[in-house]
Amino acid sequence: MTSSERTGPAQRVPGLSSRWPAVRAEKHADQGEQTEMEAITFSKDTVLSDIHLRIQQKRQLMVRLNAVGQPVFQTQFKILWGKNVLEAASNRDEKIATDWESTPSDVQELEALLDDDGDLEVQRRPPTPFDRPESPISTRDVVCPTILTIGNEEYSREEDSCNAEDVIKIEHTMATPLEDVGKQIWRGAFLLADYILWQQDLFRGCTALELGAGTGFTSIIMATVAKTVYCTDVGEDLLDMCERNISLNKGLAKTPGGQVKVKELNWLKNELCSDPEAPYSWTEDDIADLHDETTVILAADVFYDDDLTDALFKTLYRITQALTRLCTIYLSMERRFNFTLRYMDVTCDAYNHFRNCLNNFVKISDGKLRWTATEMKPVFPQYFSYEREHLVGEHCPQIFLHSSN
Repeated sequence: MTSSERTGPAQRVPGLSSRWPAVRAEKHADQGEQTEMEAITFSKDTVLSDIHLRIQQKRQLMVRLNAVGQPVFQTQFKILWGKNVLEAASNRDEKIATDWESTPSDVQELEALLDDDGDLEVQRRPPTPFDRPESPISTRDVVCPTILTIGNEEYSREEDSCNAEDVIKIEHTMATPLEDVGKQIWRGAFLLADYILWQQDLFRGCTALELGAGTGFTSIIMATVAKTVYCTDVGEDLLDMCERNISLNKGLAKTPGGQVKVKELNWLKNELCSDPEAPYSWTEDDIADLHDETTVILAADVFYDDDLTDALFKTLYRITQALTRLCTIYLSMERRFNFTLRYMDVTCDAYNHFRNCLNNFVKISDGKLRWTATEMKPVFPQYFSYEREHLVGEHCPQIFLHSSN
C-alpha cells in the first residue's frame, strides 16, 4: 500500500495480453441486415482481450460501427450475487492464498513455462463453470457475434431484457491495434471491480477519479456506491463510448445524487482541458470539486507502455499535490511474460518498469506527501465470470494500494 501523509505545506489504454491471438470478424451481409459473423480471421497486427475471447455467442452482439469504422459489440456481464457463489468464491480464495504463499521464484516459474527449445509455452485452459457452454465446443468457437444495426440506431431483443441491478451492459470493440486497446475490457478492470463490490462501505459516498478508464467499466461499478466518479481518458471516440456505457447502466447507481462525469484527461499534458468548445472538457466547478472532494483514484490495466507509465505517475503526482484531502490510489494490473527483441528472451519489461516507477514514487519526499505501497493478494470474492481462480502467484492480476495516512 502506498501511503501518503501530508506533513506540511511545501511542495490506455489498458494492459495487453500476448497469450491470446486477436480476431477480426468478417461481415457477410448487406448493411443493416441481421446476420451471424460467419468467419473469424486471426490477425497478428491486432490484439484481443481474453475477457472477450471467452464470451458466449448469445452475449456477444455487434450493435454498430463507431466513428472510425470499427465494429462495436455489446456484452452483458452478470454480477454474481448470491450465497452459493460467494461461498464457492471463499473456498477458492483459501486455495489461492495457500498457492500464493508456496509460489516458486520468478526463475522457477519462467522455466516451468518453457519447452525444450526455450520457447514460452502457455496452456489453454477450459472455461470456468460460470460460463461453460452447454455444448462441448471450444471457447474460441463461441465468439460469433451477430450484427444488429449499423450506425448509432437503437435496438431491442427480448433475450436482452435483464435485471438492471445485477447485469452490466458494455459496448466495446473486440480486436484492436495496440493504440486502441482502451476500447476493450481487461482482467485488471474486473479485478478492481471485484474489490470495489467486496469493500462497498469503504467507497460509499466518496468522490473518485479513474485514469485511463477505457470503456468505463470500473467507473460504472464505482458509481454504484460513490457520490461522484470522474471517468477520464483521451480520444473523443473512446470518451463517446464511455458516455454511452454510462447511459446504458444508469439504473445501477444506488447513491442518491450519484453521478459519473466523463472527462478528458491527457497524461502527457500538465493542465486539464478547460476549453468550453472542446468535448468532455472540465468546467471550473468540476476542477474545484475534483481538487476539494477526491479521496479515491483508480487505474486498471494501463501499464503496458513505458512512456505512458512514466506519464501516469507524473499525473498521479501532479493531481495528488493539488488535492485538499488525503486519497488512496488503487492500481490494478497483471504481470505478463512477453518475448522482447531487446533481450531476445522472455521478460516482464512492462511490469518491471511499473515496479521501478512505483518505487520511485514511494521515495518522493518534498515535505508535503509521504507514500507507502502495499501489494494486495486477490483472495477476495469474485463477482464476475473471468479467469482469475486459475492464476496464482506472479501471474495473477494484482492490486497495488497507495493510500494516504
